[in-house]
Amino acid sequence: MTVLQLTATEAPAENRPLAPLTIAQQVLWLRRDIDTTPMDVLKLVYLCHGWMLGYHGVELIDEPVEAWTYGPVVPSLYHRYKVYGSGIIVEETAVQSGLLSSDMSGLVNHFVHLYRPFSPFQLSALTHQPDTPWDITRRRNGIGSVIPTYLIRDHYRKLIDE
Repeated sequence: MTVLQLTATEAPAENRPLAPLTIAQQVLWLRRDIDTTPMDVLKLVYLCHGWMLGYHGVELIDEPVEAWTYGPVVPSLYHRYKVYGSGIIVEETAVQSGLLSSDMSGLVNHFVHLYRPFSPFQLSALTHQPDTPWDITRRRNGIGSVIPTYLIRDHYRKLIDE
């Protein structure tokens, strides 16, 4: 898989974390022409958050990620979209890129496009591998624990360096 060709740098001041729902709506807008499930949204927001931490050292979202039984979850997003179960999210959404910094917008656009061919279960598998932040957190602290930001950042920096 080809990842964005950037180097990890200090983030500009404009890269302030946003509400997870803002990022989720941007993901939905970018995927407006394909079926998107809650699992797609949960995993893509998490993956974009991880890549933002890896490349720029700042959080994309302003809420913690928790290590749930079936992977990393932002609880507010889970509760927002759980009404759809495993079905397709069928609500209209508007572009949110005006709320994102240029770094955030470019990164989210890139990774949503990069992961476009992945099924929800393939996205989930990416976050469930041994020694991922989710795996480390659930083994150390148990299900439902907050995944420390430094674990996510360090994991994605390592992926960038490989």
